[in-house]
Amino acid sequence: MTSATGPAVDVVLPCLDEAEALPWVLARVPEGWRALVVDNGSSDGSAEVAARLGARVVHEPRRGFGAACHAGLCASDAEFVCFCDCDASLDPGLLTAFVDRIADGGADLVLGRRRPSTTGAWPLHARAGNAALARMIRRRTGTALRDLGPMRAARRTGLLELGLTDRRSGYPLQMVVRAADAGWRIEEREVPYLPRAGKSKVTGTWRGTWHAVRDMRGVLAEPALPRTVAPEGVVTR
Repeated sequence: MTSATGPAVDVVLPCLDEAEALPWVLARVPEGWRALVVDNGSSDGSAEVAARLGARVVHEPRRGFGAACHAGLCASDAEFVCFCDCDASLDPGLLTAFVDRIADGGADLVLGRRRPSTTGAWPLHARAGNAALARMIRRRTGTALRDLGPMRAARRTGLLELGLTDRRSGYPLQMVVRAADAGWRIEEREVPYLPRAGKSKVTGTWRGTWHAVRDMRGVLAEPALPRTVAPEGVVTR
């Protein structure tokens, strides 16, 4: 899917020391889409590997998952923007169905619900933290989600209009909360979740998971913003 002025879809890949996983991930970005690898201060040559494999490299010196994701969003000029982890745990090729659903007008934000392919793909502490967040989201927004996965797609202009401010691990949660507050239609699609390459920087330990959940509580405590305009231009309130 391409446009006359550039790629219709950009895939934002936040990256911190993922040189080992990058060849697998970039080989699965759909043809005609552009990979935006946002290097968040890697010391293993990730940026060089990404550039050699044809990705556009965006440098974001501020550490934080949200900082990397938002830098990629701001660097994009595509109609649709997708997000995917860069650790080979998720296949970016599956995002084609996400974008098709949005382009057809069936949804405004599509999230990947992770289904582990092996018992070790999704550690117990990470599942527990994710389940807790899903319950918090439902209480806060009324949106019944089963996973706050990193794989997602939406229109770029709509994402920018959400005014996302979190630059740490709360970024994906803030995106969902603000989208729900704005009246977006949010859907989940099941995606296989593979054992990641290397160790997670966020949920690799119980301590890391707890810190992520704690950070996200602050996002959930934010007051709901008034609804204005949905991504397709329909006034929602």
